[in-house]
Amino acid sequence: VQLQASGGGLVQAGGSLRLSCVASGRTFSRYSVAWFRQAPEKEREFVAAISRSGLSTYRADSMKGPFTISRDNAKNTVYLQMNSLKTEDTAVYYCAARLASGVPQRTDQYDYWGQGTQVTVSS
Repeated sequence: VQLQASGGGLVQAGGSLRLSCVASGRTFSRYSVAWFRQAPEKEREFVAAISRSGLSTYRADSMKGPFTISRDNAKNTVYLQMNSLKTEDTAVYYCAARLASGVPQRTDQYDYWGQGTQVTVSS
């Protein structure tokens, strides 16, 4: 599967963005999908993940309030709705997918990665 992340941009603190991750192929519903982010000079960190059916979602503790992950398998798309953005949310956001069951939070558990989309939050 190939992943294409989009929707990033420049937003003021307190604003919102919705990221999209569009997948190629007709078997998207077989993949669990996660969002990670990487700020300059920091390690890539887990943001949120969603199961293949979309019935189960997981978010990093610090993002449980403002961030929501969802998916539309008919459109081969996973979304990350980000509200109440802070300057510390500035990072490149990546979507990743795995064919195996489960939605782990480690980067090495995902086999397919999108190219990333830049999110910049200004004060």
